[in-house]
Amino acid sequence: MSVLQVPTRNQVSTGNQAIFDNLEKGLGFVPNLYATFAYSDTALADYLALQNRKSSLKAKEREVINLVVSQVNDCAYCLAAHTALGKMNGFNDDQILELRGGSASFDTKLDALAKFVKDTTIQRGKPAQANVDAFLNAGYTKANLVDTLIVIGDKIISNFLHGIGQFPVDFPAAVALETANA
Repeated sequence: MSVLQVPTRNQVSTGNQAIFDNLEKGLGFVPNLYATFAYSDTALADYLALQNRKSSLKAKEREVINLVVSQVNDCAYCLAAHTALGKMNGFNDDQILELRGGSASFDTKLDALAKFVKDTTIQRGKPAQANVDAFLNAGYTKANLVDTLIVIGDKIISNFLHGIGQFPVDFPAAVALETANA
């Protein structure tokens, strides 16, 4: 059962209504995650600003982070959304499953990123030095490291909102890793 019912356009502030209208124009719908942020008069705009900020990371790298963090946090909503976005960013189904597991045998740089992100998330911000070194030795910079942490934080926020809210997933469900590996 959903703890937070997804608010409709008429149930949110005027400012959030304008954001709903823009999302509807751009995406064709208002994702339930975004709508749920609209319980707060400011959280939706703040969250979208965080997601759309300039970054030293490429979109594909951000999707690696989103997939890994969402898998660690077992967030069905974000796994579904980022499986779709991962495909839009050029990953195939097998690569997405591998990324969710925290590795990328198909790309050494993305492998270092996935391992760093998984360790950082599991260890609550205290990854093994070997994973930090591998991240930097793969060609990532200190700016990339900071931007990686920003994306990890962004994803944790949405994972937690869905974890508490339990609102419906409005993207095609992501296959469970256990099912994929069976």
